[in-house]
Amino acid sequence: MSSATAQPGGLPVSAVWRPRASPWVIAMAVMTATFMEVLDTTVVNVALPHIAGSLSASNDEATWVLTSYLVSNAVVLPATGWFSGYFGRKRFLVACIGVFTIASGLCGVASSLGMLIVARILQGAGGGALQPISQAVLLESFPPSKRGVAMGIFGMGVVVAPIIGPTLGGWITDNYSWRWVFYINLPIGILAVLLAQTFIEDPPYIRATRRGRIDLVGLGLLALWVACLQIMLDKGQDEDWFSSRFIQILAALSAMGLVAFVTWELIIPDPIVNLRIFSDRNFAVGTALMTMMGAVLYGSITLLPLFLQTLMGYPATQSGLAVSPRGIGSMVAMIVVGRLIGVIDARALIAFGFAMLGYSLILFGDFTLDISTRNIFWPNIFNGLGTAFVFVPLTTMTMGTLRNEQMGSATGLFNLLRNLGGGVGISVVTAMIVRRSQAHQFYMVSHLTPFGQAYRQFLQSAAVTFGAHNGTVTGAGQAAGQLYAVLLQQAQLWAYVDIFRGMAILCFLSIPGVLLFRRARAHAGPVMAH
Repeated sequence: MSSATAQPGGLPVSAVWRPRASPWVIAMAVMTATFMEVLDTTVVNVALPHIAGSLSASNDEATWVLTSYLVSNAVVLPATGWFSGYFGRKRFLVACIGVFTIASGLCGVASSLGMLIVARILQGAGGGALQPISQAVLLESFPPSKRGVAMGIFGMGVVVAPIIGPTLGGWITDNYSWRWVFYINLPIGILAVLLAQTFIEDPPYIRATRRGRIDLVGLGLLALWVACLQIMLDKGQDEDWFSSRFIQILAALSAMGLVAFVTWELIIPDPIVNLRIFSDRNFAVGTALMTMMGAVLYGSITLLPLFLQTLMGYPATQSGLAVSPRGIGSMVAMIVVGRLIGVIDARALIAFGFAMLGYSLILFGDFTLDISTRNIFWPNIFNGLGTAFVFVPLTTMTMGTLRNEQMGSATGLFNLLRNLGGGVGISVVTAMIVRRSQAHQFYMVSHLTPFGQAYRQFLQSAAVTFGAHNGTVTGAGQAAGQLYAVLLQQAQLWAYVDIFRGMAILCFLSIPGVLLFRRARAHAGPVMAH
């Protein structure tokens, strides 16, 4: 069955459109570029100290290598749908892959920190559109009944790549040079351009809705609030948050920019970001839950390697390998859950995923300083399984009630808010490590008194041990220092426990939100404009 409708501009558009190439070939084409881009958001992290040393910069200055990328990436994300309609999605996708690839080469040859930051801005701008375009292309290329499988493929790139990124980055940096973290993008980028040019095509409703003027005011306001928010999240802990005038100004500019942006985009007829799609209940609920999911996912990805390196003494590469079972769990579950959608209510799958994710975080919250790598394996497996069971059906439910021509704007906003949720999650957990450590240290110090038997026995035993080599007076001082070091270590451990358990509570609190979804039925008929 087929029918036609007229889009703006008087062009007839087939209501039922399918690409000429196989959906699986198209998936390979778009996911090659997407996996490369998502991997690059985390693969650079472990190379920062090497970059700082090579370019004669401080560690604080080197963090702008990450911040600059995230800011330009976040600005482009929500505007992807508009740019796709203006330039043509295929042309825009190929151009973005080309910019990302060329910028990667410039990052590799950078001779100064300034040159590297400029190249990273270009790289982020090129990479910002890759996730939403890939998601939109996959949703449109696969029939509605197979969209769960499509989102399983997409999820493997978006969820698994950040997990393996630090491990791969550490291995490349240790065995070659930090510049090869960027050079590896060149052959992948060239392949992605060839695949996209060969197999991707614009659907009729993209070709039929080209705009005339660019919404420069909307684009400027978008850049203002997103950039200020991203810089605030990235630099907040270093600047002691709102005690810093710099952070206060960023927060005020971001808030005012957001209000002005939303107001402007709702009153003009041709906005650069279509905020009206939030009137769709499934999209609004799903985006809120994905923002929460982003905070938990990126927060835990940040927290666990930090725990292993700071408290357990793992080197960077080994800590990456220790958390790699999470990626295995995600990949296996992505395949399974994609096939379960349509058989089992997606809302039940999402609830199960949040429960599994919360359970894994409770297991993380039971960690002690006596654990081994074996103790980390199963909690990571469960975490990966839970992530997949949330991500795939949640994405399918969120997009399931939208029209195809809304997909470009919807996927841009969806990915933006997931990334911003991740930024908030990372900022919160890094701040809470410091603050909860201080709180536990204060509480534990109050119990260290000369009247405590355990306190006296530890000091006496340590003083005898150190005094045998360094004298009585020096040994007593070293014993007190050793006791304080143990106290700090225990205070940090309890801080990690608090945060893991707090994230578990967030997962369990997200489960009732699933009930707000309207059921999105997979259908084989045309997706028509109402």
